[in-house]
Amino acid sequence: MLLVSWAPVGLKRLPLTLAILCVALGVAVFSTGLLAFNPDPRTWDTVTERLTELVVIISLLGAGLKIDRPPGWRAWSTTARLLIVAMPLTIAAVALLGWAGLGFSLAMALLFGASMAPTDPVLAADVQCGPPGSGDDDEVRFGLTSEAGLNDALAFPFVHLAILAAAGGLATQSGLADWVTIKVGWKLLAGLASGWLIGKAIGFMLFRSRRGPSRLGDGLIALAATLIAYALTEVVHGYGFLAVFVCAVVIRGFERNHEFHQEMHDFSDQIERLLIMLLLVLFGGALANGLLSSLTWTDALIGLAVVFVVRPVAGLIAMIGSPSPWRERLLLAFLGIRGVGSVYYIAYGLNHGDFGDSERLWAIVGFIILLSIIVHGVTATPLLARLARRGDACAAPGFPADAAPANPPTSKNGD
Repeated sequence: MLLVSWAPVGLKRLPLTLAILCVALGVAVFSTGLLAFNPDPRTWDTVTERLTELVVIISLLGAGLKIDRPPGWRAWSTTARLLIVAMPLTIAAVALLGWAGLGFSLAMALLFGASMAPTDPVLAADVQCGPPGSGDDDEVRFGLTSEAGLNDALAFPFVHLAILAAAGGLATQSGLADWVTIKVGWKLLAGLASGWLIGKAIGFMLFRSRRGPSRLGDGLIALAATLIAYALTEVVHGYGFLAVFVCAVVIRGFERNHEFHQEMHDFSDQIERLLIMLLLVLFGGALANGLLSSLTWTDALIGLAVVFVVRPVAGLIAMIGSPSPWRERLLLAFLGIRGVGSVYYIAYGLNHGDFGDSERLWAIVGFIILLSIIVHGVTATPLLARLARRGDACAAPGFPADAAPANPPTSKNGD
């Protein structure tokens, strides 16, 4: 906890992140042999799925609260490009690498591609927008924050497609029909609608009610909103990840400059950082106990290709025709951090489908996450700082006036 509270300030001028320190701490502690516990996700598959699920949904609420920009097609055009173009291209390219390069079955290749597609909302905190009303939401930070908030849910249908393939359902018309209508259509629609309705209800309670909890200044409401939105959406078989992010964006739209958004963000950020610390220390322990023991040189080369070739190329293709300067396009393409969300999707897929031996899959996914933590962790802060110094961050031509960040809050009541 001391490390979590100190790291954001103490590491500000160093090419290190809290994630790198926590992984290193986990490797150091578990390498001593003093702990009999082995935090291997292959052994603790259900616990891994549930713990990563919790961290992701808390991160999604925090990401939604950070966004000052009101929803709109033109204002969110960068997000649309990354989701509609970059993500499917990444899934297809990674799945092809898994099938042709690694010899995975079609089902496992699809699961590999789906798990590597989303920009992680958990480990991408250093490249996301600043706290609500801070104005720290240049096009790069906004694009990566909004992408991370939405792409977890949009990658889920492809995880279900992989599960369907593992069950042999791709060859049946009924299986494909169920995937299109339920796993894609209904679950996305239910997640979107539930998130909007719950966000409206909680926002009204907070900011329109005469005795709204926002007057109490209790950030615990952020955790309540997260769990309510996720649970109710799962009850109606929608995508809870999508509902949580949409709920946060809708709540943010109520009294946009109210200080209580900051209270909720701060609380969710503290809980998120504590859970991230726990997960990354355990990840370091898994590395120390042989998570990468099945990794081959071919696996490592493909992992390098996923980080340095697939995502950057897919991101640049998505940004063709964008009014953003080239420097922003390059950063949007390069800073697609892989992390906790990928672990969740692998655990979820393996727990719900029969994919056979998964040791090699876990090894390459662990390698890619470790690579992303180190490479993006070391480069993200100086690259974004350099972009800000050049004065390009908020000067991209062609963006509408409503894309500008909101003004900082002026009073508790939003006056």
